[in-house]
Amino acid sequence: MKKTPTGTAVGVDDPYDHAGVCDHVTGDGKCRYAFDFPQHDPAFADRRAADGYRCPVADDDDAAWRDCPHYRSTANAGASDTAESDGHECARCGLAERRNAHDDSRPLLEEHHLAYADERRESADEASAGGASNAGERSEPAEHANGETVSSTDERSESASDATGDATGDDGVSHEITVTLCRWCHSAVHDSWARIDDDASPSAEALAEAEGRRSDELDELGFETAATRSERSENRDESER
Repeated sequence: MKKTPTGTAVGVDDPYDHAGVCDHVTGDGKCRYAFDFPQHDPAFADRRAADGYRCPVADDDDAAWRDCPHYRSTANAGASDTAESDGHECARCGLAERRNAHDDSRPLLEEHHLAYADERRESADEASAGGASNAGERSEPAEHANGETVSSTDERSESASDATGDATGDDGVSHEITVTLCRWCHSAVHDSWARIDDDASPSAEALAEAEGRRSDELDELGFETAATRSERSENRDESER
C-alpha cells in the first residue's frame, strides 16, 4: 500500500486508480493550466495552444492522466462527476456531509491525500496566484492557484524537465490526488491500515453525529419568530370570537 512522506498508509495501492478528471480541464475539454499560466511551462503551453488548448488526455482513450506533467485531481475542485468522490460524501463509507448554518463545528468530511505533488511541480502550481496578474487579459479565471511566484530560472528548469522527462517521480506518482473521507474513515485509513475501497458502512459514531446535525437542521427549519407566534395567536383568538 502506498504511504505518505511521513510513512502512514493512504489506503490505496495506486492513487491513479481512484483519481478523477484533472482539475485544470474545462467543461469543453480545454486545458486551463496552459491557457492561464503559459509562463510556468512555455513548451507545454505552446503545444496546447497549437492544438487549440485541447487537453491531451481528456478525449484520448489511449492516454493516461499520469502522463501529463500538470495533472491534479482534488476532491474539492468539483472538476468532474466521474471523480472518486464529488466532495459531498465519504469515498469509503458514503457518509454525506451535513453543515449547520451559523455553526463553526468541525465538518463531517475531510480531504484525504492519496498522493502529493513533487516539490518542483508544486512550486509552479502555487505560483499561479502571482502569474494571474500576468494573465489578466485572458478571459478565464484561475480557480486553484495560490502562492508565490517562482523565478524565470525555475520556470525554465521545470519546462525543460517536463518537456523531455517522465511526468512521474521515483515512486511512480508526482501529482496531487485527493479524495473526500469522513473523519472516522480518515482516521481508520491512517491509523488502522483501512483501505479506500473497503466495503464499509458509516460507523455508529458517524451516524449519530450526522443524525444530530439533521435534527438541528429540522429544528432550524421549524423555527418561528416571536412576531409570527404572536400573529398566529391573535388570528386564532379572533376566529374563536
